[in-house]
Amino acid sequence: MRTIRTAAALLAVLALALLPAAPAAAAPGPAVELSQPEGGKGGEITVSGSGWKPGALLMLLICGQAAPGRGVIGGTNSCANTEGRAATVDARGAFSAKLPVSEPPKPCPCVVHVAGVTGQQDAVDREFTVAGHPTAPLPEESGDGRLAVLAAVRLDGSSGLLVWFGAPPRRDVVFTVGNLGSAPVRDPVFEVGTSHGVFAPQYEERQWRGTIPPGGKALVRLPAELTAGAHGDYQVSVRYAGKVLVEQPWGVGRPWGVTLFWALLAVVVPAALFRIGMAVVDRVRPPTGRARPRPPAGPARPRRAPIRTRARTRASVPAAPAPGGPGDGEPTTVLPWFSPDSAPSAPESSSPTTKGQV
Repeated sequence: MRTIRTAAALLAVLALALLPAAPAAAAPGPAVELSQPEGGKGGEITVSGSGWKPGALLMLLICGQAAPGRGVIGGTNSCANTEGRAATVDARGAFSAKLPVSEPPKPCPCVVHVAGVTGQQDAVDREFTVAGHPTAPLPEESGDGRLAVLAAVRLDGSSGLLVWFGAPPRRDVVFTVGNLGSAPVRDPVFEVGTSHGVFAPQYEERQWRGTIPPGGKALVRLPAELTAGAHGDYQVSVRYAGKVLVEQPWGVGRPWGVTLFWALLAVVVPAALFRIGMAVVDRVRPPTGRARPRPPAGPARPRRAPIRTRARTRASVPAAPAPGGPGDGEPTTVLPWFSPDSAPSAPESSSPTTKGQV
């Protein structure tokens, strides 16, 4: 009996092991609840939710021309953006925030639109009635895909060193779009334009590669570029099917490197021309005689009378003829520093006195 019981227990355990595992309960998606389904302008409602990603930043808006099954048909342009509020999801995935009741730019039916800005890009719409606001039927579905912006827009990228010297600034326009139609959208073509001041934007086509199914969403990244040397306050616009989906301001700093370059050029070019002109003048100028080099300056020394001058002074006094003696007939030797004709002659009336005469 014990053996039979043991075998039966083993068979029961084996049968349980072979049974297919029960499917795990699907994780609930993000949900939104309203404190009241209707409110008038100037009032306030409480919007709460659960199932969101902890730490995510949410955007709360009241939008017109919208329905929970079709979403916000006109995009964020149909919402009261100035009266919107932001909420942060706590660690349990829940949030609660006060939202003032305001009239959207489009007629009702209206919804409270909750969309993730960071962390989680989901969007949930809850039906809401704005008391006293006009109503109009929603546009009929044509069977085509329609795109609408579901999250905030941002500009990615930074200016490099070349932009500081006048290169064209570049940014990427990043936004999340959802397909509100009943047909998929394949490789949509957007138009990106930039405007400055009161001038209208100049649009250029940018094709995004991919397919957005009905009810799906996608992160779109489109390049935007300004002209060389652009600076000031600009605005980037994205248009699809003739409707503006995105408008984002863009502040561009002044390219100070260009100013520095022209300042240096204004100093270097005149200096170079001056040096070239001086070199040309040195080559064209005719040569002049060389000046005799002057001796280096030094301490003054007293000048001594040359020996020739002293000798010439002694010789200027004529010597008395010696008394006659042997050899008187021999010629007299002339001193080398003057000729006989130039020698001074004694006056006839004078009678020089010689040494040894009495």
